Amino acid sequence: MEQYLRDPAHEYRNLKYGDTVDGKIMRVDRDEILVDIGAKAEGVVPAREMQSLAPEDRAALKVGDTLLVFVVQSEDKEGRAILSIDKARQERSWRALQAAYERGEVIKARVVNYNKGGLLVNLDGVRGFVPASQVSGISRGPDTQKQSDMAKMVNTELPLKVIEINRNRNRLILSERQALQESRELKKDELLSSLREGDVRTGVVSSVCDFGAFVDIGGADGLVHLSEISWSRVKHPSEVLKVGDTVQVYILSIDHERKRIALSIKRTQSEPWTRAGEKYHLGQIVEGTVTQITSFGAFARIEDGIEGLIHVSEMGDERIQNPRDVLTEGQTIRARIIRIDPARKRMGLSLRLNPDVSEEADAEEPMDTSS
Repeated sequence: MEQYLRDPAHEYRNLKYGDTVDGKIMRVDRDEILVDIGAKAEGVVPAREMQSLAPEDRAALKVGDTLLVFVVQSEDKEGRAILSIDKARQERSWRALQAAYERGEVIKARVVNYNKGGLLVNLDGVRGFVPASQVSGISRGPDTQKQSDMAKMVNTELPLKVIEINRNRNRLILSERQALQESRELKKDELLSSLREGDVRTGVVSSVCDFGAFVDIGGADGLVHLSEISWSRVKHPSEVLKVGDTVQVYILSIDHERKRIALSIKRTQSEPWTRAGEKYHLGQIVEGTVTQITSFGAFARIEDGIEGLIHVSEMGDERIQNPRDVLTEGQTIRARIIRIDPARKRMGLSLRLNPDVSEEADAEEPMDTSS
């Protein structure tokens, strides 16, 4: 008997309030669960301490199962410990949340409700709050719109990051925006490591600004500079692109240190001047659109990437002082090709559709497009 009592396996636990232990289910009744927790007497989980269990989870409990419980009272008048499944789940969840906070991990939670300030989530018995400002899907417009947006999110699962945790005050604040940003950064790192200069990718225009457009190519935004949008002259990206457009882009360069990607849309298409020598010839009548007017003439776009100069001297039979007296930007015109140099990407045009002898003689002269 003395040897039996000395065996540590037969020592009783000296449990106190707040202890969380693994016990073995001895009996499952309608109103309580009897659990062996290694104390002098078995502990009991009353119905009020297992309300977080879903009906199907409670029905699945059986004798012999291991069950995590929280000691609410070390001993009642019958000598049994009063245990709680709800508080045990809360304790385990708080510990997991603290670890996630310290490691900066992204977790997931289901939205159970909302209030004026944001969303309410439940993480295994711990109630968390996600401020509306920390949720990407909630508009910043009128309160009625915010409430509508939040109502639609009930019962949806969100990726979240713990931004404040205080167990003593039962305070847990989370952010979906930070979780998405972190997830996006991870995707961006993965994407940057897989990209190669010269690759062609499909992307979606995410924003348009004065100097170009940003295109999401699957987890990272790259910049298409204004000069790389089209072979044609583009004054502002909004003339060609809008947010949501699907485009093909060419990877120009990758700056791994600064995590920047330079893209081109025009380089996914053949350079128009490479076939201009076959497509166009002297004397040919073409249709174009006036794109720019200068003091010495006007430029007209014949096709994307190919523009020709109409010198002021080629705008009519009479002497013209100001090209704007004859043409306006955006005007569609018919012109005759009087010079063409594909190697230098230059073309001379004339509004005089019928050539005269002097023009034919001048056709071989090099054209001057200096401003």
